[in-house]
Amino acid sequence: MPLGGVLYESGRQPGYVYFPTSSIISLLYVLESGASSQLAVVGNDGVIGVSLFMGGETTPSRAVVQSAGVGYRLAARRIKAEFTRGGPLQQLMLRYTQSLITQMAQTAVCNRHHSVDQQLARWLLHSIDRLGVPHITMTQELIATMLGVRREGVTQAAGKLQKAGVISYRRGQISVLDRANLEKLSCECYEVVRIETARLLPWVPPH
Repeated sequence: MPLGGVLYESGRQPGYVYFPTSSIISLLYVLESGASSQLAVVGNDGVIGVSLFMGGETTPSRAVVQSAGVGYRLAARRIKAEFTRGGPLQQLMLRYTQSLITQMAQTAVCNRHHSVDQQLARWLLHSIDRLGVPHITMTQELIATMLGVRREGVTQAAGKLQKAGVISYRRGQISVLDRANLEKLSCECYEVVRIETARLLPWVPPH
């Protein structure tokens, strides 16, 4: 899954569901103007393509690789066949879908009520949780696209975090140096999603 790769486009029926392992996928909503905003981030805790087994088949969002890596994919007909059997996979996918809805709802609240600084801190925490390492390869322009804000806002927010010794940012490489402080600088939205994900999927490491 290369950086910037598109797994599926808005309104098109995916042919597969994807299970990222070392990559991160962003679910984006793209406006007619070309502006976009991230709805959710999916990593080794989840699956891309819930519309297939939930019966909707398509979705208005776009799935884009946010952090390059690898994953597994499964043909749509196979996941749907197993889901309709009503066994353990169905229960697992339903719980994951609830956690994904929680993340989407909290992201909407965060984008409306919290500062760019807080949004960036939340986004960084969600990302490193799903990568399993405190390092991300990401340009400021791409971060701005994910958050739906101006690049200048991301530059200022990242500069504050770097000056405070919370992160190191150089040539598209972001390293979280002080996770505890990053959590303090984030808004409550991160903790809400983390707790709900851990409750619904208790075998997923909380950090």
